[in-house]
Amino acid sequence: MADALRLELVSPEKELASRMVKQVLVPGVEGEFMAMPDHAPVLSTIKPGVLVISEISGQETRYFVRGGYAEMANDQLIILAERAIPLKELDLAEIEREITWAREDLEDARNDEERHALQERLDFLKQLKQALELGH
Repeated sequence: MADALRLELVSPEKELASRMVKQVLVPGVEGEFMAMPDHAPVLSTIKPGVLVISEISGQETRYFVRGGYAEMANDQLIILAERAIPLKELDLAEIEREITWAREDLEDARNDEERHALQERLDFLKQLKQALELGH
C-alpha cells in the first residue's frame, strides 16, 4: 500500500501543484470524494467549492476551484480546473465590495449580453465568498 499520491493541479493560467501528497478532498459534482493512495479510478466533473490538499507534513492547503475535471488513477490525481485560487490569497472584505459593485453594475446593464456577463461575474464572486467562509 502506498502512503502518498501524486497530485497535478492545473488551471489555464498555470500549474499550481505538482507534488506528492497524503490525500485530496475534491468537490465533485456528484459529491465530494477523498482521493487517497490506492484509490479506485475515478473521473469526475468539479463543482465550485474548496479543494483541500492534505500534505505529507500534515499541513493543509486549500484552493477555491470552479469547473473542470478530476481524474484519479494509479496513485495519481490530475485536476484540470477552469479556475483555481489559493484561499490564502482571498480577502473577504474585498470580495464583499466587489459583490456590491457587481450588483450595481447588473442593475445598470444595457442589454442581455452585458446582463449575462455581469450575472456570471456576480455568481462567481458569490461562490468565492461562500468558499472562503466555508474553507477557513
